[in-house]
Amino acid sequence: MTRTKWIKWAQVSMLALTLVGGAALAVVPAQAKDVKKLAILTPEDPTDYGWNQQGFDAAKAVAEKMGIEFMPATGLGYGDVHPTLRELADDGASLMIAHASGYNTAAPEIGAEKGVAVAIVDKPDANKEGAVADYTLSGHEGAYLAGVLAAKTSATKSVGIVVSGEPPSWNSQSAAFAQGVKATDPAVMILYAVIGPAAYSDAAGGRRVTESVIGAGADVIFGQGDGATFGMLQAVETTKSTGGGNVWFIDVIGDKTSIDKGHLLSSVVWNLIPVYTAMVEDLKADKFGTKPYSIQLSDDSVQLLKTKHIPDDVWASVSETRKQIVDGSLKIEPVWEAEKVRALMSSVTDAPAQ
Repeated sequence: MTRTKWIKWAQVSMLALTLVGGAALAVVPAQAKDVKKLAILTPEDPTDYGWNQQGFDAAKAVAEKMGIEFMPATGLGYGDVHPTLRELADDGASLMIAHASGYNTAAPEIGAEKGVAVAIVDKPDANKEGAVADYTLSGHEGAYLAGVLAAKTSATKSVGIVVSGEPPSWNSQSAAFAQGVKATDPAVMILYAVIGPAAYSDAAGGRRVTESVIGAGADVIFGQGDGATFGMLQAVETTKSTGGGNVWFIDVIGDKTSIDKGHLLSSVVWNLIPVYTAMVEDLKADKFGTKPYSIQLSDDSVQLLKTKHIPDDVWASVSETRKQIVDGSLKIEPVWEAEKVRALMSSVTDAPAQ
């Protein structure tokens, strides 16, 4: 072989090796990301039997189940959480769950600054592959069942919805509740009242507004409010309906049965363990931030709580409606916008001007 032919043969051989090597590299699967520490930030302490406690308990359960260190930061309020996010990132958090809509700007900023994945709520368009995942959840299917239950329970033919704000998750449940009421008994009035624009922990406001809704005729209250629900429950426990009978409370997200004094009719209970489990698995598989997360009746990540206060025939009717939702014969679409929610109501009471 001449020198010229040998050089050409060597060049072709090197090119072939490069192509083969490149092809081999192309089919090597991405290495799973090591997730060692799971952090969650909540605005209130995890003692509200609701948003804060369900989030905290779910994150703790997932960390224990998956052998991950649990890093809770609770009772942070609704102000600036940049310093807490930085501290958690510096302490080695692999994923930070920012469990409040007020954190959905700060968390992505610190996540980008520190190179840590973050999960946020109420910002569905903010997903960013490998960096940010939104988990704006909707318990609307369960709330529809709550509306059916309320319509079948009310003696005054008037029910109330009291909310501590109008975030997307609350809106979707308020709308579905109203739809369930109307589908069951169109004659039932639906009174809608807002405590404040972000009155999630305002128990005093929750009690005051709920008392006014009861005074306007409602004998079943669907309350959404985190810490504010304790005030709602106090109002229900201490105020008679305009017809002189009992007033009932339907809660959301958690289960207050252990503190019930005879007025907790039900709750739209959320199970966030499947959601947080999926987040960690997606982060490990390099799929984080590529898809939305949801909760639904079909896998019991949303359930309507059965209490001793619900008659068997009423529960049977509610269960039949649940079956229709699960098998797809009855479709309940989420309504996220406050304006559309308000249009479904018989009356609307706005929060007092600040």
